[in-house]
Amino acid sequence: MERINHGGDVYGGNAGLLDFSVCLNPAGAPRAVLEAAQEGVLRQGYPDPQSRGLVRAAARRDGVEESMVLWGNGCADLIDRFALSLRPKKAILLAPTFGEYRRALEGAGCPIQEVFLSRESGFVPDETLLEAIVPGVDLVFLCDPNNPTGRLMDEGLLNQVLERCRQVGAVLAVDQCFLELTAARPDRLVDQLAGGNLILFRALTKSYALAGLRLGYCLCGDRDLLDRMAGILQPWPVSIPAQLAGETAFQSFPRWPFECFPAMEKERSRLQAALEALGLWVCPSESCFLLFRDPDDLGGRLKARGILIRDCANYSGLGPGWYRVGLRTPEENRRLMAVLQELLRGE
Repeated sequence: MERINHGGDVYGGNAGLLDFSVCLNPAGAPRAVLEAAQEGVLRQGYPDPQSRGLVRAAARRDGVEESMVLWGNGCADLIDRFALSLRPKKAILLAPTFGEYRRALEGAGCPIQEVFLSRESGFVPDETLLEAIVPGVDLVFLCDPNNPTGRLMDEGLLNQVLERCRQVGAVLAVDQCFLELTAARPDRLVDQLAGGNLILFRALTKSYALAGLRLGYCLCGDRDLLDRMAGILQPWPVSIPAQLAGETAFQSFPRWPFECFPAMEKERSRLQAALEALGLWVCPSESCFLLFRDPDDLGGRLKARGILIRDCANYSGLGPGWYRVGLRTPEENRRLMAVLQELLRGE
């Protein structure tokens, strides 16, 4: 199986590059959150294996019962735990979408059916997805907004997908790690958790720019499933620095991603317009990153100029010539555009 690569590899041969390959809140984290993490480094002993403070903070902020919350070492950890605990016999994925779902499901021995999204439709899912959810499907795994396209699913269709999953006995898993960096309701599907057949994955990785601390959680009304997930893999999944940072973020800055969104949206619109002015096709993203098409070896040419972007050739449903850039500060975004203009227009 081909190894799934990610953005954010600024080590080895990529050391020192200006990194647009990773997608995080360009505003970063509040200073107090980072100071809480620093305080945690100095504490001795093991972390709370159940992350009780984080559970309380997430339940309060997201408006759910504490029994519905489970924290992990980033969402990749929780996705692995979920796949190994559910052991589905057939799963549906969109294409393109985040590669961790495929990696985790194949690791659990689960066959995968892909529902392909098209450039002509702007990579937006439609009722073709509903038609694929038939008896025998155990799991539908969605990303909302989708990575790498940045597109949100129509909320009405999303509710129809959940209803269809319940009709056929499938679980709907939705990765909402970028949801708070969109204009959508941050509580979408939360009111459906008690009805079963639903699990939501969330993280501070993106919305609070805490990728290095590996801090993710999931919400689910099936406590037996969460207990199975908690009982496998590592017993101390969340470090003390991560726990303190997460508690501070949710308790003191619960609306941080929403406060940052207007400036981020303005910068995204500016960058999209600049890319389109260069003749590139850009997917109309609704989050903090942009997917675009260029037929040349743009990734390699930018790397030679000190800039790293995400080559999306290894995404199922895309291929060579597709790239993704995450938003950074306005000054850094202008630097990217200046280099692109030189490369594509010779200016």
